[in-house]
Amino acid sequence: MQRLLTAAVAVPLALVALFCLPSTWWFVVLALFAEIAAWEYLVIVRARAPRAPLLPLLVLVPLAAVALSASMMTPAPLAAARLLIGSTLLSVGLGSLVLLSRTPLDQAIPALGILCFGIPYFAAPVASLHQLQRADPWLVFLLMAIVWLGDTAAYYAGSRLGRHKMAPVISPKKSWEGAIAGFVTSVVAAAVWSVWRLGRLDPALLGVAAVTAVAAQVGDLVESLIKRGSGVKDSGNVLPGHGGVLDRLDAMLFAAPVFLLGLWWLRIDGIAGLLSGR
Repeated sequence: MQRLLTAAVAVPLALVALFCLPSTWWFVVLALFAEIAAWEYLVIVRARAPRAPLLPLLVLVPLAAVALSASMMTPAPLAAARLLIGSTLLSVGLGSLVLLSRTPLDQAIPALGILCFGIPYFAAPVASLHQLQRADPWLVFLLMAIVWLGDTAAYYAGSRLGRHKMAPVISPKKSWEGAIAGFVTSVVAAAVWSVWRLGRLDPALLGVAAVTAVAAQVGDLVESLIKRGSGVKDSGNVLPGHGGVLDRLDAMLFAAPVFLLGLWWLRIDGIAGLLSGR
């Protein structure tokens, strides 16, 4: 019941923000939730590198998200140069940070892994969701439907019909039956959106939705992997019935960049022009 009540409050608020806020403020909201999720991530993994400088992640995530989002709006050669500069700054900068902070040798590699994974883990979805909302808020609505309806279907189908464990070591409650139900629900949601918004059933869009649905489930499992590896059940207790913000966003963190890349790659008629700004 708590899960449903939280969703009943959170989903309308998310939709109001999506459709009513200008793109700059939408980015600010996304960055705020990414910061909360990043903080929960640091709390989970802190035990692996207790004396390493991990807090700079909270500054680097929004900066990286701004840089990625800006790169998406610039010509290809300039965007590539910016990404190269950013990648160089991250590798050299983070390596130097861990070195100069005198991080213990046995914590250096975990610290680099935590930082180098954590920055794109949170920055890429923020930049992707920002660009999707700038192009057309209905694209974000579609992404939400793919991820959240699929997650809900997987949860309830798995709870009632689940017999075959999907990843018993990482996430004992997840089942193949739930995963299939979630996948089918996500694709059906995309089919309904396609007919509604495009006036046709677009096979390419269904393909993007299918890959996005898989990415969402993988994202859920990766977050479970991080928590299980650190001996943590939930990332927090901010959202009753859902755990922490990271628990709620885990699937979206993988799904958003995959969804945007899929739309860019396939250049679906009726969507490609929106993403290119035409």
